[in-house]
Amino acid sequence: MPIELSTPVTYLKGVGPRRAEALRRLDIVTAGDLLYHLPHRYEDASTVSPISSLEPGMDATILGRVISKGVIPTRKGLRVFQAVVRDASGIIEASWPGQPFLDRTISRDDLLLLSGPVRFFHGRQLQPREYVNMGHADEEGLDGGMGGRVLSVYPATEGLSFRQIRSLLDAHLDTLLPLVREQLPSELLRRARVPPLPEALRMVHRPASVAEAIQGRARIAMEELLFFHVLQYRAKVLARERRDGIVFSNRRELTSRLRESLPYELTGAQVRAIREIVTDMCGEHRMHRLLQGDVGSGKTIVALFAALLAVENGYQAAIMVPTELLAEQHARTFAGLLDPLGVRTVLVTGGMPARERRAAAEALESGTPLIAIGTHALVQSDTRFGKLGFVAIDEQHRFGVSQRSVLGTKGGDEAGTKPDVLLMSATPIPRSLALTLHGDLDVSLLDERPAGRRAVRTALRRGSSRERIMRFIDDEVERGRQAYIVYPVIEESEKLDLKAATTMFEELASGVFARRRVALLHGRLGAEERDATMRAFRDREIDILVSTTVIEVGIDVANATVMLIEHPERFGLSQLHQLRGRVGRGAEESYCILLGDVAPDSAQRLEVFVKTEDGFEIARADLELRGMGDLFGERQSGLPTFRVANPLRDEELMLLTRELAADILSRDPELTSAEHAGIRRALTERYSRALELFRVG
Repeated sequence: MPIELSTPVTYLKGVGPRRAEALRRLDIVTAGDLLYHLPHRYEDASTVSPISSLEPGMDATILGRVISKGVIPTRKGLRVFQAVVRDASGIIEASWPGQPFLDRTISRDDLLLLSGPVRFFHGRQLQPREYVNMGHADEEGLDGGMGGRVLSVYPATEGLSFRQIRSLLDAHLDTLLPLVREQLPSELLRRARVPPLPEALRMVHRPASVAEAIQGRARIAMEELLFFHVLQYRAKVLARERRDGIVFSNRRELTSRLRESLPYELTGAQVRAIREIVTDMCGEHRMHRLLQGDVGSGKTIVALFAALLAVENGYQAAIMVPTELLAEQHARTFAGLLDPLGVRTVLVTGGMPARERRAAAEALESGTPLIAIGTHALVQSDTRFGKLGFVAIDEQHRFGVSQRSVLGTKGGDEAGTKPDVLLMSATPIPRSLALTLHGDLDVSLLDERPAGRRAVRTALRRGSSRERIMRFIDDEVERGRQAYIVYPVIEESEKLDLKAATTMFEELASGVFARRRVALLHGRLGAEERDATMRAFRDREIDILVSTTVIEVGIDVANATVMLIEHPERFGLSQLHQLRGRVGRGAEESYCILLGDVAPDSAQRLEVFVKTEDGFEIARADLELRGMGDLFGERQSGLPTFRVANPLRDEELMLLTRELAADILSRDPELTSAEHAGIRRALTERYSRALELFRVG
C-alpha cells in the first residue's frame, strides 16, 4: 500500500509488533507522528579534535572507538568506569567517576562521541560531560545521509534506542517529506523569516549544522504558537462580542485629585497599567484584565484608581482579598486616601460583628457610590450590590473559579450589564507565559519598583552559622525590630530529615529567644487563631514569628526586618521571593537569610535568588531550573498543547506569532479567504475547539 502520513507505523519497513509497541510509548502511532518526533539535542561532530592534539586544560570533543574498558575501584570506595578510546591519531583514557553502570551500556568496538575537559591523571585523561554511543557505526559513514557530522539525538524508550529511531527516520525521511503540505501563506513565512515546513523538517532531522537544526525547529515551533494564538484570539473576540459592558466616562474628577494627593510619584508601569484599564472601562465591551506585578510593585493603588473611575460615574466598586487582615489593612489605607475626597469605604468580612455587617449590607444594597473592601464574604448570597460597576480580585489564584465568577456577576446597572473585572496576581511570570496561561485575558504588567523602596539584603549561609545568625536576630529585636523564621514543614517526620515549625518553636522559645515574645503560626491552626496571631505581630505584641509558608501572602509589617528561611532548598525560587517580600516594607534596612547545608546544585539555584530582587527574572530562572510543569493543565478542552514550542524559551517567537495571529484575524475573522485556507484546514483537523470557534462542521 502507498505510504501516507496517516499510515500506521506498523506498515513501515523496519517496524515489527515489538518496535511498534515501543514507538507507541513515545506517542508515535502513524508515519506522521514519526516525522514529528524531533531530536531533543544534537552532538556536533564537525568540531572533533584528533586525540593526539589533546593537552591537559583543554575542553575538547573527540570521536573514537572503544578498545578496552572496565570498572576501577578507588581507595575511598568510589567506583569509576573507564574506557580507552582510539582514533587514527592516537589513544586516550576516558573516565566516568561514580558511574559503574556504564559498563553495561558501553561495549568494546563502540564508536563514542565524547565532550569534556582534558586532565592529567596518570597521563592524559578525558572526563566526559556528555557522550553519544553510536554503536558499531563507521567513522566515515557519519557523513553519509546525515547532513554532515551533526548527530541527531532523539527521545528514546526502553527497547528502542535513539540510534534505532534515527536509523528508522533516515530510512523513511525521503518518502515522508514530499507528503508534507505547507499550511501557511508564503507572505507570513517571509515575515517570520522561517523556511517552508518540508524544508524545516529536513533541517531538524538531517541538519548540515546545529544552526540549521535550530532554524528548522523554530519553523515548527512558530506554527504551533501561531495556531495557539489564532485560537486564543478568536475565542477572545467571540467572548467580547457576547459581553456588553458599562461604558464609563473618564471624568478625571476623583482620579486626578487622588493622584495629586499621593505622597509619592506613580511609576511608569503604574501609569501605563492605569491607562490600559481606563481605556478598557471606557470602551463598549466589558473589561476582563489581569494585572500582574512583583511584590511591592503597587498593584493595589492601580486598582484604587480603577475603582474611583467607577465611583465618579455613579457606580460602586468592590475589591476582594484572600484574608480578613489584608482587607482590614486595605480599608485603613483607602480610608486615609479617600476620606479627603468624600468617598466612602466599606469593610465586608465574615468576622465582623452582626451590627456592622448589617450596616455594610444596607450601604451596598442602596446603590450609593462607594468602594467595598472585603474577603469571600463579598460573594455570599446575603451580600447584594445596588449598582456594582467594577470588581478587583487580589491574589486571584487563591479564590476558586466559582467565587471569582460570582463576584463578577453581582450588581451591574439598570440595563443588566455586568461589572468590569480586574484580576490581580503577585506571582510574576514572564510576559510570554502570562499571554499563554491567560490568553483569554488582556494582561497589564507592573515591572518597575516604586521609588524609595529599599532593597532587602539577601544571603545564603551554611548551618555552621546558625548561632551567629540567631544572635543577629536577637540584636535586631533588641533594637525594637521583629523577625520571621520560616520552616518547610509543620511537624517532624521520620521520612524527611527537616527541622519543623512546631519543634523549632519550642526549642527557640525556651532557648536562645527565651526572653523574647515568640509565637507559632501554621496552616493547621484555625483561621481566627491565625488572624489573632498576625494582628498581635502587626501590633508589635510578638517579637519573633515562627511559621510555615502561611505568611507568604500577608499583611504589611513595616517593623519586621529579618526573614530567616531554614532548608531553603525545599522552596521554589518564586516562593522564596514571596517570603522575602514580607520584609523591607519600612524605612529600616532589612535582611533575608537562607540557612542550611545545601547540595551544590541547590546552592547554584539559590544563588540566582540571592543575586536579584527582580521577581520576573527569578520566575524565569525558577522555570528554567525546575521545568515548565503542567502549565496547561487547566486549559479548555481542545486547545493545543505544545510538542516543540516552549513559551519560555521561545519568548520572541511567542510575541511575534501573537502579532501575526491578531493581524490575520483582523483581516479575515472566519479564515474564509483562499490565502488562509491552509490555516483553517489545519486548525479544524488538529483541534476540536476550532470547530466551534470557526463555525465549521
